[in-house]
Amino acid sequence: MLELVKAGGWPMIPLILLSVLALTIVVERAWTLRRRAVMPPGLGKEVRTWAAGGKLDPAHIESLRATSPLGALLAAALDVRNRPRDQIRERIEDVGRHLVHRMERYLNTLGTISAAGPLLGLFGTVVGMIQMFLGILDHGIGDVNQLAGGIGKALVCTAAGMIVAIPALIAHRWFRGRIAEYIVDMEHEAIQLLDTIDLRPASARVAPGTHGITPPVGTP
Repeated sequence: MLELVKAGGWPMIPLILLSVLALTIVVERAWTLRRRAVMPPGLGKEVRTWAAGGKLDPAHIESLRATSPLGALLAAALDVRNRPRDQIRERIEDVGRHLVHRMERYLNTLGTISAAGPLLGLFGTVVGMIQMFLGILDHGIGDVNQLAGGIGKALVCTAAGMIVAIPALIAHRWFRGRIAEYIVDMEHEAIQLLDTIDLRPASARVAPGTHGITPPVGTP
C-alpha cells in the first residue's frame, strides 16, 4: 500500500486528506442521524398525551425542545398552540427548515469530496504522464516494460480518486434519503399533534392571556 502511495506522487497527499475527512464526516453523521437520536421512540405519543391533558408548562416544553429534532419541532407547535391552525403549520414549516439544515450539516462537504476525488485522481495521473513523457524526451524510450510500469504508476492516482469518491457519493445519497424519510415521519407526528390540540376539551384549554403555558405545580 505504501508503495502505491509513493508511486502516485505528491497528488496522493490531498486524496489521502480527503479520504480522512470523508470518513470523519460519515462517522459523525451516522451517529448524529440515528433514528433514536432524531425521533426517540414513543416521544410523539407522550407529547400528544401532555397536550390532551393540558399538562404543558415551560419546563415541559423546554425539556422537549432539547431532546431531539422531533422534540424541537413539536415544541415549536406547542409554543403557538392557541393560535389558528394555519399559523401553527407555518411555525412548524419554519422550524422544520432550520432542522433540515441542521441535519444536512457537512453533507455539502461530503458531496464536494465525491465530486473532487476523481478530478484530483485524474490530475495526479496527468502529472505522472507528463513527467514520464518528459523523461522519454530526455532519455529515449528505453525498455518497453519500464514504460508500461510508468504508465501503471501514473494511473494509481485515478484509482485512488475513485476509491475516495465512490464511498463518499454512496454515503452522501444515503444520508440525503434518510433525512427525507425523517422529514416525512416528523411531519406526520406534527399533524397528529395538531389534531390532538384541536380535539382538546374546553376545560383543558388555557385561558386567554396565559400564552398557552400552565405554571408548574408548586409555583407561587
